[in-house]
Amino acid sequence: MAYVLGISSYYHDSAAALLRDGEIISAVQEERFSRIKHDARFPAKSITYILKEYKLSLSDIDYIAFYDKPFLKFERILETYIENWPRGFSSFKHSIAIWIKEKLFLKNLLVKELKKVDPGCKLKNDIFFSEHHVSHAASAFFPSPFQESVILTLDGVGEWTTLSVATGKGNKLNIIKEIDFPNSLGLFYSSFTQYLGFKVNSGEHKVMGLAPYGKPIYEKLIFDNLIDLNQDGSFLINQNYFDYSTGLSMINEKFIQLFKNDIRDPGDELTQFHMDIAASIQSVLEKVVLTITNNLYDKLKMDNLCMAGGVALNCVVNGKIKEQSKFKNIWIQPASGDAGGALGCALALWHMEFEKERTPDRKDLMQGSYLGPEFSNEEIKEFFDRVGAEYEFLTNDNLVSKTADSILKNLAVGWFQGRMEFGPRALGNRSILGNPKSDKMQKVLNLKVKFRESFRPFAPSVLKEDSNEWFEMNYESPYMLFVSNVNKNRIINIDYKKDSLFGIERLNVPRSTIPAVTHVDYSARIQTVTKETNSIFYDLIRKLKDVNDCPVVINTSFNVRGEPIVCTPEDAFNCFMGTNIDILVVGNYFLSKANQRPELKKDYKGKYELD
Repeated sequence: MAYVLGISSYYHDSAAALLRDGEIISAVQEERFSRIKHDARFPAKSITYILKEYKLSLSDIDYIAFYDKPFLKFERILETYIENWPRGFSSFKHSIAIWIKEKLFLKNLLVKELKKVDPGCKLKNDIFFSEHHVSHAASAFFPSPFQESVILTLDGVGEWTTLSVATGKGNKLNIIKEIDFPNSLGLFYSSFTQYLGFKVNSGEHKVMGLAPYGKPIYEKLIFDNLIDLNQDGSFLINQNYFDYSTGLSMINEKFIQLFKNDIRDPGDELTQFHMDIAASIQSVLEKVVLTITNNLYDKLKMDNLCMAGGVALNCVVNGKIKEQSKFKNIWIQPASGDAGGALGCALALWHMEFEKERTPDRKDLMQGSYLGPEFSNEEIKEFFDRVGAEYEFLTNDNLVSKTADSILKNLAVGWFQGRMEFGPRALGNRSILGNPKSDKMQKVLNLKVKFRESFRPFAPSVLKEDSNEWFEMNYESPYMLFVSNVNKNRIINIDYKKDSLFGIERLNVPRSTIPAVTHVDYSARIQTVTKETNSIFYDLIRKLKDVNDCPVVINTSFNVRGEPIVCTPEDAFNCFMGTNIDILVVGNYFLSKANQRPELKKDYKGKYELD
C-alpha cells in the first residue's frame, strides 16, 4: 500500500491531500482548521488531521509532492523586475527579502515544517515538485470520468504560465499550449475586483454576482484599450494600464483615468457605475473564454473538456461554455483554486511520474468532494453537553421531517452532516438552508445571518431528477459550478415599472416562484443532488418536495462574511449562537435558538476581517 501526500501553500488557500494506492481518500484546506480565511501558511493542521484520521505518521508516507516549482517562479519574478527596472523597486525590496529568507530554499523549509508536525519522522523520499499548471491540469483530468479530454487551466499566474491547454488520455497528460505572465485572465479580472473595492483573490465572486445588476456598457472600451483578443483565443493584456507586474497595486492611474472614476472604497455605496463595470468585465471574460474553448474544439476535435484554476470557479462563464461551446461534456475540479493544487500534484506524481494506470469511472472520483473531517454522534453529544446546549436527538426520519418543517416556516437552518467539503462551495454538509419560495429570505440571510452585502445571490440545491423541470438544464451540476436560468414556466411576469428599476432596487422584485434563488437576470448557480452522493441531504429535499411540491432548497455556505466554512461542531455552534440562524442540525441533534441559554450567545458580527 502506497501513500502520496500532496501539499499547496505560501500563496493562498493552503491545503493537503492524501492518495492511497492512487485513490483520493482525503483533501482539506488549512483555513477550515486555522479559522483564517484563505490561509496561505504551511498546512500543518491539515496534515495533522490527515495523519490522525488514517492513523499514520509521516514516516508511513511514501511520497510527498508540492504543487509548484519555486525556482521557476523566482526566475519569473527576477526577470520581471529587471525588465521593468527601476519601476517597482519598492515592491522588489519587499518581496526579495521573503524569497531569499524562505521561498527560494523551499525544500528545506518544507522539511522543517513537516518535522514540526511529526518530530520523529524520517521521510522516505525526496519531495517532488510539480509545475503549477500541471498540478491544476492533473487535478482536473485524473479525477474526471473521461478516458480522454482537452484540459484547460486558467488562473492568475503559476511560475510563468497563466493559461495552459493540455490533452489527457488514460494516465498521460501532455501540455500543448501555454500563455505566460503578464498576460493573465485571472489577474485581468482581479484588477477589476480591486477597482470595485473588493479584496483580490477573495472578492472575484462578488464581481460575478454584481454583474447582472448592470449593463456591459464598457465592454467596447475594455476591448479597445485593455485586452487584444485574437481569433485563435490568444490574447495580450495592455500593461500600460496595470501595475500587478511590479507594483503594490493591480492597476495604475491610467486605468483609473480610462473609466473616469476612482477606486471604490470598500465602505462606499455600490452605484450603477460599479454594476456596469462588473457587467462589462464579466461579459469580456465570457467572450474571451468562449473564443478559447471553441477554438480548442475546432483544432483538437475532442468531445470532453476538463477545467481547473481560479478562473474555472466563475460559474457564469462555465454555464456559457456548457450552453454555447461545442464540447459535449465538461467536468470542472470542485477545488479549482490553489487548494486543488495539493490534490493535483499528488495525482501527477502517481500517474505521470510513476505511470500508474488509471481507469475512469462513469462518475468522477471526487466522492462528491466530501473529503474532510466528520464527527460521530457521540463526539457531537460530548461537545453539546460540555457547553450546556439544549438539544433533541432524533432518528433520521424525524430529523428530516422536523428540518423540512423549519425550512417551510421560513426559518434559517444551519445544517452540518458527514464529511466536510473540499473547495469553496458548501454542498450540503456544511450549509445554511432556507426556503426558496420566500421573497424575503434572500435579504434576511444576507443581512442578518451572513452579515454580507445585500446584492449577493443564493444558490439552489435541487434533486437531480427534477432539475430540468425547474431550470434550463439537462446535465448534472454536483459541485455548484454552473449557472443556468430558471425555467420560463416558473417565471413571474413583471410589470414595466418594476422591470425598469435600476441596480439593487431590482433585488426586491420577485422574478419567479422560487425568488430567493433567482438572480435579477433569472439565473441561478445550481447544485444537483443525488441519493448516491449525499443520502440525508437528498432525503431532506425529497421531503420538501413531498410536502410543498418544490424539490429545491436554498444552500449557502455555513459561515459569515470573512469566516471560513465551519469545520467542527464547535464552529457550527459558535456561528449559530453568533448570528440569526434559527435552527441548528448537527448529525442527529436538533437545536432551536429559542431554547438556548442567553449566556451562550456569541458576539460574532465583528469577529472576522471582512473579505
